[in-house]
Amino acid sequence: MPYKHDAIPLKARTAPESADEALNAIVGGFKRFRHEVFPQQQELFKALATAQNPRAMFITCADSRIVPELITQSAPGDLFVSRNVGNVVPPYGQLLGGVSTAIEYSVMALGVQHIIICGHSDCGAMKAVLDPQTLERMPTVKAWLRHAEVAKTVVAENCGCADHNTLEVLTEENVVAQLDHLRTHPSVAARLASGQLFIHGWVYDIETCAIRAYDAEKGEFRPIDDGPLPMATPRARYPQS
Repeated sequence: MPYKHDAIPLKARTAPESADEALNAIVGGFKRFRHEVFPQQQELFKALATAQNPRAMFITCADSRIVPELITQSAPGDLFVSRNVGNVVPPYGQLLGGVSTAIEYSVMALGVQHIIICGHSDCGAMKAVLDPQTLERMPTVKAWLRHAEVAKTVVAENCGCADHNTLEVLTEENVVAQLDHLRTHPSVAARLASGQLFIHGWVYDIETCAIRAYDAEKGEFRPIDDGPLPMATPRARYPQS
């Protein structure tokens, strides 16, 4: 049976919680899932118990406000998600860690046809890139965000934008930079060349729910619901017949 998206009461938490209150809320959520949601979806989870066939890999920020399955209304098993601070993709060979292994596995083992890199509004990582002094007590975060330095340089030398929208432009440029890094991965490069893989660069706006996607041909971000879907995929050089 198809996955059912029941209405979820969403409420922003503005008041602080104790450690016990936070944990109890999480455990309580699991109990509701186990007793109310899972029984209605047993056939789905039975099918997923021994195999997965995701539609796409979704690389996004670790920010707690970004929920790929909610934003795209996807069911369990639909998205192969990799999250990290700043939706970073290290260039191949520099840091063969979790992101690199997830990319290789999704392409080679799972055969995904799409990889989406999704940045977002009000990104704390991008704010830190603009103000690196805030990272002096977080050396690992500082080192990790060096992978976004290329975007900062592009903006500094080309943008000429006012302070009020520098963060927005940097967020977009960071997505473009990570798309460039993504293409250095051999598994990705090979399947892009053969037309078996498509890559996408998105920026999600938390307040308005709008998504802008990178159009590689025009060199700009456009709304994904305005005309033809913007594509970041380069032309295949060895298309499969």
